[in-house]
Amino acid sequence: MTLTNVLSTLAAMGLATLRQQLALARIVNREYESALTGATKFSTVNVVVPAAVAAIDVTPANVPPSTTDQTPTNVPVTLSQWKEAPFTLSDKDLQQVDAGIIPMQASEAVKGLANAIETYLWTLARFYSFAGTPGTTPFSLDAAEYLEARRLGNVELMPMDPRFVVLDPSAEANALNLRGFQDASFGGGDGVILRGQIGQKLGALWLMSQLVPTQTIGTHNTAYVVNGVNALGSKSLVVATGTGTIKAGEIFTIAGDPQTYAVQADNAGGAGTWTIEPGLRIATAGSEAITFKAAFVKNLLLHRDAIAFAMAPLVDSNVAPNLVAMQSIVDPVSGLALRVELTREHKRWRWSYDALYGGSLVRPELGVIIAG
Repeated sequence: MTLTNVLSTLAAMGLATLRQQLALARIVNREYESALTGATKFSTVNVVVPAAVAAIDVTPANVPPSTTDQTPTNVPVTLSQWKEAPFTLSDKDLQQVDAGIIPMQASEAVKGLANAIETYLWTLARFYSFAGTPGTTPFSLDAAEYLEARRLGNVELMPMDPRFVVLDPSAEANALNLRGFQDASFGGGDGVILRGQIGQKLGALWLMSQLVPTQTIGTHNTAYVVNGVNALGSKSLVVATGTGTIKAGEIFTIAGDPQTYAVQADNAGGAGTWTIEPGLRIATAGSEAITFKAAFVKNLLLHRDAIAFAMAPLVDSNVAPNLVAMQSIVDPVSGLALRVELTREHKRWRWSYDALYGGSLVRPELGVIIAG
């Protein structure tokens, strides 16, 4: 087997494994990759979030009315993440490649890269709508937590299609045990019983991810209180008192306001100005108490346009010391891009998979947390 064939085969095998390991990367919005200029770190494409357009009465006249200016929002998607997963292969491993089998070490390397991509995407899921109970795995009795999440998504005008539910293994196990999901007479087919897959249920495609995280909670040493007037719609909340760290993605409520809010960036000092989503639904007067949700598993209901993700193929030729060869490959179906590289170290060969990618939370109103 020639070196070129080994590289091409390892790249193709790695891409197939990568595709199988990813959940969020397969369902979020990938349409903006073609607009990227160059495949270098920090390349950026702007995603336009359209402004609302209201219907108006038509009044015939000899001149048309002036059109109200719209101000769409631009959210940048930057290829800020460049990760590699290096490994070595023995002569036996190379024989396995020749036989069409991906060696275990190469497979583990791809899984490590997939975990890095998926974990990164989970950090972007800073949604504010909140269903379920922290510390309690959902769907133990029925689908009530999902129905509440669906209600919240509908209130926030989440488009009906395509919607996805992503669950951790415990929440999926509970959902698989629901008779309404198992029984073909409920209109779900035989997929749950035969293949252990929930599939399309109640207006969403249900998936399982082994990387669903538990939201990191700050120290919250003393109570937090709002500082003075914060205007309706403001996405900056000024906090007067409270000490301890605040972590991005934490969920809180403000006394007198039923809306749940999500912190969008870490805050090491507690009191100060927090960036939040959504904009304040009720203006504050000052001195309102802030209450945080306890730690929760971040199961999700989301629409594909909530998060934008981009991956770019890295170059497959370069001049560098010890570099022997490299091969890039792009999956024509999923658009995932992967590169495998071979270099010579001291008395051994070093192989490496690497990938360049980035993403942004574009529309936080299009996701709902189903707490576990």
